[in-house]
Amino acid sequence: MLIGIDPAAQVPLGDQVAAAVRRNIATGAIGPGDRLPAARDLAASLDVNVHTVLRGYQLLRDEGLIELRRGRGAVVSAAATADGAELAEATGRLVAAARRLGLAEADVLETVRQALRRPTTAPPG
Repeated sequence: MLIGIDPAAQVPLGDQVAAAVRRNIATGAIGPGDRLPAARDLAASLDVNVHTVLRGYQLLRDEGLIELRRGRGAVVSAAATADGAELAEATGRLVAAARRLGLAEADVLETVRQALRRPTTAPPG
């Protein structure tokens, strides 16, 4: 599993950690039941504060992609699938773009609601 960050990016480091794990789930590099690196070990290898890694792990927990277990650390949840990770990754990109643009949460949510109301075209086939 590869986790990398870009300290010069405008995206918060914790969000970058979460995005890297999502990518690993989406590509199948890690799957349900796999353990993530210990937060302290990952923080040391990325040269960031342990709380930065924990923030990323908490985001993933809130999305249902990982479980944080006392004594076992972070484990990819049984519910984590490539489809779920793909949606979580896209959501992360949306949030990062909204933050860059300085959009309020209500504006982002309204934009998503409008997009969901638009008719979609049927897939070819």
